[in-house]
Parts: sequence; structure tokens; C-alpha cells
Amino acid sequence: MQDRNFKGHAALFVAYIIFGLNTPIAKKALEHEELFSAQALTFYRICGAAVLFWIVSLFTKRETVSFRDLILLFTASLFGISVNQMTFLAGLAETSPIDASVIVTTAPIMTMILAAFILKEPVTWKKAIGVLIGASGALLLIFTGDTSKQHQTNTVGNLLCLASVVSFSVYLTAFKQIILKYSAVTIMKWMFLFAALCCLPVCWNDIVTVNYSGFTTDLYLEIIYIVAFASFVAYLLLPIGQKLLRPTIVSMYNYIQPVVSSLVAVALGMDRFGWLKGSATALIFLGVYIVTTSKSYAQLMAEKEKNLPSHKGEFEG
Repeated sequence: MQDRNFKGHAALFVAYIIFGLNTPIAKKALEHEELFSAQALTFYRICGAAVLFWIVSLFTKRETVSFRDLILLFTASLFGISVNQMTFLAGLAETSPIDASVIVTTAPIMTMILAAFILKEPVTWKKAIGVLIGASGALLLIFTGDTSKQHQTNTVGNLLCLASVVSFSVYLTAFKQIILKYSAVTIMKWMFLFAALCCLPVCWNDIVTVNYSGFTTDLYLEIIYIVAFASFVAYLLLPIGQKLLRPTIVSMYNYIQPVVSSLVAVALGMDRFGWLKGSATALIFLGVYIVTTSKSYAQLMAEKEKNLPSHKGEFEG
């Protein structure tokens, strides 16, 4: 059991380190707006990961996926990859790396809200307070962003990043069973394939207008990182952590991403971390902590059954 837990923790730790590094790296790549757009980079990311997952699937155990499950995986890919990645990169192009990475930490709160509607998970007072605190931090960050060109932060970009979080939360909540049913490679090879097919018509005009003559070695390396690590390796590791650890523990790893992103962004001079962002970050972290440490539906039911009065021997003389 300890080995399984260590494997799950290691998988999530590495995945979120990769995600944390991806935010400033992708932001740096998107600074070359004269060469390609965020939509073109999205297609590179999705299509490249699809190719890598299908290549790896040739060397792993083949799993037969039913037609019904393929339909579910297609729908899951819309929320978990297509909309999620398109809105995130589009938002990142308009906002700062720190804002984008902090907004991502609202995922556990979004997941909790959706779970209440989709999975009928009860919303306790503790969860409600956590959501209110976290939401206030997100709103503070979104609507007080510096709209100057120097800091590259605006409300639209933050809202797009928030839409990305909502989309991925829908994926985690509504498609939990299909995630657990198949191996990570099987799930991701189909999801990225479907996502690539869906993104192709949307991104086509952006793809054909890419100016490859202006690409530098650094830019190629940034794109390789986004495709090979942030899209392939990280998405390969995430299901491993989800299967081996409790959802509460998994969601806590969201803390790693903004810390890594912020440190790298500030170190590279891409952003600054003032008291306003610090306050918003603290509120979001506090809200996420309250929500993720609140009791689940299964825990509440178990406690309810445990506290039921025993009638054994009630009529015994």
C-alpha cells in the first residue's frame, strides 16, 4: 500500500511541476504573435500529444473500447482537452503567467460545485464558506488585473483561463467512471485524437498562416516542451495519481502549479508579485483548503450509520 501511495504522490508531484513550468514557457512562446497564434499553438499541443500517445500505445497492452465508451471519450475530450486547452492558451496570451496559474487553483472549488449538481454530493456549510472565500479571491484577481500593455493582464484573459478551469472540472466530475475504466494510454490516445479532429477546423486558418521562417531554436524548444512534457508526460501521469490516491489529496497538488509558475515568471522578469495578487492568492488557497478538507458524501454517510442507535437486545428480557 505504501508503494502504491508513493507512486501516486510521485506521479502527481511531477505532473504539476510540469504544469507549473508550462505556464511561463507557453507565455514566452506566445510572445511571438507575429509568427503564430494561440490557436495554432493549441493545435500543435493537441496533435503532437495525440501522435505520441498512439505511438506509445503500439508498445502497451491493447484494450478494446466499446462504441458507447468511445462516444463518452469523445465528449470527455471536448471538455478535458479541446475547450480546456484552447481557452487556457487564448487566455494566457492576454494575461500574466501568475494570474493564469493562480486561477487554475480554483479547480477543486469548481469541481465541488459541479459534483453537487452532477454527482449529488452534499454541500456543507464548510464547503460553502470555502467556495465563497475562494471565489472572492478569483474575482479579485480577475477584475483588478492591470490592463496596461506592460503587464499584459486583462479581464478577458483571466475569464478565458477561468473558463478553462470550469471545462476541465466538468471533465473530472462527469467522466470520472470512464477515467477509471481504462489505462491512461488508452484514455488519452482516444481523447487527444478526438480533440485534434475537433480543433482542426477551428484552428485551420491559424495553422496555414504560421510563419515558420521566423522560428528560432529557443522557440522550437519551447514548443517541444509544451507538446512532449505538458501535454504528453503530464497527462500520462495524472490518471495514475487519480487511481491511487483519494480525490482530496489529488486536488491539493494544485498548490504546486502557481508556486512554480510564479517563481519562474518573476525570475525571468515576465511578471511581478504585488500585495494585490498575494491577497487574491491567499484567499484562493484558503478557499481550496477548506473545500478539499471538508467531508465527502461517503464520509458523511459512514458517520451517519455509525451514529445510528443500536436496537440489538431492545426486547430481550
